[in-house]
Amino acid sequence: MDSIIDSEQLATALAAELAHESEVDLESTRDSSELALAPSAPRPLAELESVEFTPGKVQVLGPYEVPGLSPRSLRLYLPTLWTPEVPRFALYMFDGQNLFGDEPSYAGGWHLHEAIERLGHGKRLAPVVVAIDHGNKERLAELSPFAIDDKTPGRLDVLLDWIVGALRPTLERRLALFEGPVGAAVGGSSMGGLAALYAHFARPEEFGGALAMSPSLHVGRNAIFAWLAAQPTPPLSRVYLDCGVREGRGMLLPLAARVAAQLTARGYDTDRLRFRADPRGTHSEKCWRRRTPSALRFLYR
Repeated sequence: MDSIIDSEQLATALAAELAHESEVDLESTRDSSELALAPSAPRPLAELESVEFTPGKVQVLGPYEVPGLSPRSLRLYLPTLWTPEVPRFALYMFDGQNLFGDEPSYAGGWHLHEAIERLGHGKRLAPVVVAIDHGNKERLAELSPFAIDDKTPGRLDVLLDWIVGALRPTLERRLALFEGPVGAAVGGSSMGGLAALYAHFARPEEFGGALAMSPSLHVGRNAIFAWLAAQPTPPLSRVYLDCGVREGRGMLLPLAARVAAQLTARGYDTDRLRFRADPRGTHSEKCWRRRTPSALRFLYR
């Protein structure tokens, strides 16, 4: 596949996607601080032990201390039908600023809570959404497992250590959540999509599924492919993967297709892998919002 893609064309296409990432950083830094109304001083995660959770409402909490990274807020959404008597799954999502309302995102939000409600009012048990805000200027590094460049190492494992070692146990003590890989999936788009794919295969004992929309597979000179090939197949694994045909001037879809082919060669069938090439898809919140309902239906079928 690499030999098919002209390196100069790919570099140009990726530059456009990285420009999008930079816009996300700058706009979310400005808007989320003004609209979330979160206190400026970081708080210990133990504060979650006393929070009163409200089903059917997006709750912005924090910011909380994250060892080794900047403090960040959480956006939690409990489905309206949530009760403490019925255990539920948790969906951990990156780039929390972009997932719900339009205000904190420069390109409009995913309206994820609306998709969750539609899922829950069918025959499926809708998950609790745990959306983790990105670290603004640190976003690219903290959502990458691989070096961004010679001066910027990837720091995703630092963030994952906090999620699985502190955040998830705290929430499981407060909410009725299933434990182990059956109880949690992880998701995101762009850099968050790369982070989700990596998290599932790097921490299979924690995350039983991944929702990877338009993942930034080019980071670290396509390092994800060799890394993924070296990982064992998780005992419990369901992967939703997509990319828009129009992303990166058409240069990014072959990278996503290559991941799908890799997983298919491992024995992933249509129950464990869904790969969607979106004919209308661009690298945008609007397209991820449009594809979210079907992605959720696949993960929680």
